Amino acid sequence: MFDSGRRSREAYDRFSAFMSRFHVSGAPRIAVELACETLTLSLGAGIVALALASSAFRMTSDKDWLKRADLAVTFFDHYGIEAGQRGIKHDDAVPLEQYPDYLIKAVLATEDRRFYEHFGIDVIGTLRALSVNARSSGVVQGGSSITQQLAKNLFLSNERTITRKINEAFLALWLEHHLTKREILKLYLDRVYMGGGTFGIQAAAEFYFGKSVKDLTLSEAAMLAGLFKAPTKYAPHVNLPAARARASDVLNNLVDAGFMTSSQIIPAQRNPATPVARKEDSSPDWYLDWAYGEVQRLADAGKLGEDRVLTVRLALDLNLQKHADSVLEDMLRENGRSFHVKQGALVVMEPDGALRTIVGGRDYGASQFNRATEALRQPGSSFKPYVYLTALMTGKFKPSTIVVDSPVCIGNWCPHNYGGSYKGSLPLADALAHSLNTVAVKLSIAIGNGSPKAGRAKIVETARALGITAPLEDTPSLPIGADEVNLLEHSAAYAAFVNGGKRVTPYAAVEIRNRRGDLLYRHDRDAPPQQQAVPFDKVVELGSMMRKVVEEGTGKRAQLGEGVTVIGKTGTTNGFKDAWFCGYSGTMGGCVWYGNDDGEPMNNMTGGTLPARTWHDVMAYGHQGVQLKPIVGMAPEAPQPGRPGGASAAVTPIEFGAPQRPATLSKGALDALGSIQNKIRSLPLDKHGAIEELPMTKSAARGFRAGGGVLE
Repeated sequence: MFDSGRRSREAYDRFSAFMSRFHVSGAPRIAVELACETLTLSLGAGIVALALASSAFRMTSDKDWLKRADLAVTFFDHYGIEAGQRGIKHDDAVPLEQYPDYLIKAVLATEDRRFYEHFGIDVIGTLRALSVNARSSGVVQGGSSITQQLAKNLFLSNERTITRKINEAFLALWLEHHLTKREILKLYLDRVYMGGGTFGIQAAAEFYFGKSVKDLTLSEAAMLAGLFKAPTKYAPHVNLPAARARASDVLNNLVDAGFMTSSQIIPAQRNPATPVARKEDSSPDWYLDWAYGEVQRLADAGKLGEDRVLTVRLALDLNLQKHADSVLEDMLRENGRSFHVKQGALVVMEPDGALRTIVGGRDYGASQFNRATEALRQPGSSFKPYVYLTALMTGKFKPSTIVVDSPVCIGNWCPHNYGGSYKGSLPLADALAHSLNTVAVKLSIAIGNGSPKAGRAKIVETARALGITAPLEDTPSLPIGADEVNLLEHSAAYAAFVNGGKRVTPYAAVEIRNRRGDLLYRHDRDAPPQQQAVPFDKVVELGSMMRKVVEEGTGKRAQLGEGVTVIGKTGTTNGFKDAWFCGYSGTMGGCVWYGNDDGEPMNNMTGGTLPARTWHDVMAYGHQGVQLKPIVGMAPEAPQPGRPGGASAAVTPIEFGAPQRPATLSKGALDALGSIQNKIRSLPLDKHGAIEELPMTKSAARGFRAGGGVLE
């Protein structure tokens, strides 16, 4: 052992003597230390980067990633009116070589001047944008390169999260490695949103100027290049002066970037582009984005075969969609300043999940992020029906059960009612009508037999059964709506309250056909049947309680008048960051949300104010001319003297004070027309593709003669 120790000391002395040769001091030592620290930090950063990049790399694992958007879909609304298109036909696109040179230069000068120089991320441009935005205390310039924007369009959603920006950066690097610059530019120009419901610069050229992209003049090219920043704001058919001012900025960008001289742009500045005469069309872009995603999911599941060119009939009501868009905009324009609110969203749905309307925000052109289908926001008291339903399901409570509104605490957390007062003893139905926080918390304790945690677990179980997939973390404030939910899922869960307790899966596609007209998918035939999610009798009891919310409680502004029963619930979050109203008649309903994207508090807005008013104005229009259906399990209101009868009567605009709605076909008429269309498709064709002449039957001949030669 002594010899081993001695040899070890000798070896260490030799090692120390050897390492002393590398000893540095003074300035060289500082450089060595910095180099070592840099290497350590770089290694750590590399490991973190690989961890962050893993989700982005998973998105590119599909070998056919470029074909994800190859579906070419034409959408028609519920009444057969063309609503728009999504997807790209790559073989029909104009080659990049045929684009005017000044169009390409205008896009690059405005969107990404160093496109051919950077590696997918324009570091200089990003730093410049951050500097400008910091000085302006807001977002004035965007720092995303064309490659980053393409990565978002191909792989990502429009949600505003750090995770998405990280994935966007890695995907941009991946695209730069797998595609040439020209391929990236071409894909970007084919997929970018250009306003007016158009995607791709070729479609925009046809829409705004009635010509192919290869025939554009310099002034027209500048106007199109100016649309990338804010398509809705600068769309020439919406605001021609703004579009021309923006085009002038693009022309100046061409000079600043060194792509053209001042003398070359003067003719275009003196003779600005004039778009074709076109009314301001309102495209249901929020809806079509979601519907296109649904079609993609069906295609990925193999339910549509190998067909890539499709025609889809939607549950969409275009007139209702346009009205909902205008109602939301009018509410924000008239009340946004006083309530300090900038955004809103809403969904209209039938009790079986058929989506009639989606409004994902105030301006699709400014931001394609769909707040109705992608955002998670706190529902406030609109979450309480799940609590009350769970309480009813325990068998301990009925709508008439007396509960006590008094202070309650769970640990150090003590909730208070809106206004700070307590109402003492009252029926359970009245507690829901007045949206009492303390009662909801007490119910969560009672549901768990004295254990708040066990009670909250059962509440989450009920929400899950109704289709809520949001995380719903277990916190004491969960019963009063502190956890975040998705507006679309929230609307679908509420539909179960009027359809007898069946779980609802939202859907947009009613029928899908290929280019030959063959029926590939029909929702009522191919979708899974609805399942009973919660007990029928308990849902009926809850419906009677939620009816009082609208008739006597916080949701009075949502009433639709005599003969139309409405159930609903308001919701307001702590600090007035979110305001909701969710409600249904037996015919249709959904949720309305108002708030700010950055979570900034509003000015005392509650769910019973703007959200309830918006819901009323949209539903008053939507219920016109339709057959009113009763809420399942709830007796319809008796018809009033002097007005036609009850739940089956079609509603007139005068009864609701809503604008006149254009006449539409009934569901029976639509089914009849669809049957005729299918029979026409089945008729034999001659060699030219025309319908063969069929021999006339005797009865038809008699009708022909009796009609004076006109076959009726």
